[in-house]
Amino acid sequence: MRIATWNVNSVGARLPRLLAWLASAQPDVLCLQELKCADDAFPHAEIAELGYQAATYGTGRWNGVAVLSRVGIADVTRGLVGEPAYEQAHQPRAIGATCGGVRLWSLYVPNGRDPGHPHYAYKLAWLDALRATVLAESTGDRPFAILGDFNIAPTDDDVWDISLFTESTHVTEPERKALATLRDAGLSDVPPRALKYDRPYTYWDYRQLAFPKNNGMRIDLVYADSAFAAAVTDAYVDREERKGKGASDHAPVVVDLAN
Repeated sequence: MRIATWNVNSVGARLPRLLAWLASAQPDVLCLQELKCADDAFPHAEIAELGYQAATYGTGRWNGVAVLSRVGIADVTRGLVGEPAYEQAHQPRAIGATCGGVRLWSLYVPNGRDPGHPHYAYKLAWLDALRATVLAESTGDRPFAILGDFNIAPTDDDVWDISLFTESTHVTEPERKALATLRDAGLSDVPPRALKYDRPYTYWDYRQLAFPKNNGMRIDLVYADSAFAAAVTDAYVDREERKGKGASDHAPVVVDLAN
């Protein structure tokens, strides 16, 4: 079984690339983030032609998440347990579904903007709700994983130059502590291998030639329970999909599981 996650950075802008990648990579399940489209505008017909169903959660603004599956979708849940609101609104950042006997969540963790911003406090509160959801959902025999754009680099080695991020989000102690609480809840990081260079970055800014220089970060993560992790036979960053005109600033992360 092949499961992937990808911050597509606008499903509308990236639709030809999305369809081509589905056809070539052949994931059984794809978790998408940053759809930037409402549920009724999602291209269900186009992905159905490739054999996929989609469960979506989007409002047409800067967020939005989805699970695409060709092995069935059941028990769809939109939003986290006790999820906080930001500016009096709940944002579409989390959707869970059971696909082929595996329970998966597609996540788009808030950016946080900067440590002094209200969005940073919202990010930490959102991560608390994520932990509550993990504790509520990760029990039982079915493999379980949360995948997506976490907007957190787990370690200093997951950033191309940590000295440039000392005043920034994504690497602060409270954010990394939130990841540690997920590990305490029984999940483990499934680190992918890099297809090029020595570090499996998943995100490169559009500016300052970050991608050709490989000035990236690993912020698209897969956190899995023991049943899921034990079945992993390979995990990699599809860096090729970050190349060329019209690419997302994130690359897909692909995980293969034994049957």
